[in-house]
Amino acid sequence: MGLFAGIRYNLKGMALGLKTPSLLFLGLLRFVVVLALTLVLSGMVLYWHDEILAAIWQMPENSWLVYLWHLTAWLLSLVLAALAMVVAYLIAQVLFCAFIMDYMSRITERMVTGTCASQSQGSWISLLIYLIRQEIPRAVLPVIISLVLMVLGFFTPLGLLVLVASSVTAGVFLAWDNTDLMPARQMVPFRERLGLLRENLLFHVGFGLLFLIPWLNILFLSFAPVGATLYYIDTYGKR
Repeated sequence: MGLFAGIRYNLKGMALGLKTPSLLFLGLLRFVVVLALTLVLSGMVLYWHDEILAAIWQMPENSWLVYLWHLTAWLLSLVLAALAMVVAYLIAQVLFCAFIMDYMSRITERMVTGTCASQSQGSWISLLIYLIRQEIPRAVLPVIISLVLMVLGFFTPLGLLVLVASSVTAGVFLAWDNTDLMPARQMVPFRERLGLLRENLLFHVGFGLLFLIPWLNILFLSFAPVGATLYYIDTYGKR
């Protein structure tokens, strides 16, 4: 499947999620969890902002340097706020949203096929641990790659091009975070699942493009597991 198929499945999943009460509730719950953690961590950053700045650079007595000190304080606030958002996303994704996303995927699979093909066994605690183990490389890897690309953009004359590339890369991995739910649940080896991403890279670019739209990306991310599950069922069935 190609670029436009990715966009279509993302929209299709959101439409199904908005009109299905259980999926709507879980999608909104995921949004609230991420938002709550972001507000808590951002509040902590603001609370200890002066102490952090003082540890980096004490306010100088020179009147000219004071202006530079205030500029540094402002830039530090932006950097710390951005880091707080990233950390909040990772914590929410690994500890909470992995379970919510998997549950949304299971509901979608039952709605379409009547069953849920899963090889994972044991209690819900063991399932949660398994989901966290699966989510760590899917959540951490794209963040690291995107940050590396963004940093490289500051030191090369092709900064704008690198910024676009890093944004698309982040969208691809966010798409894979959702399309990987079913094969991970079916105990497909990680190497094989990564191969599925490479084989359908253009689809994931299209699916992830909607995550780059400001404000609306939160809505698309909340219901992405639905569209990703529909895509996997149509493409691979129950394997």
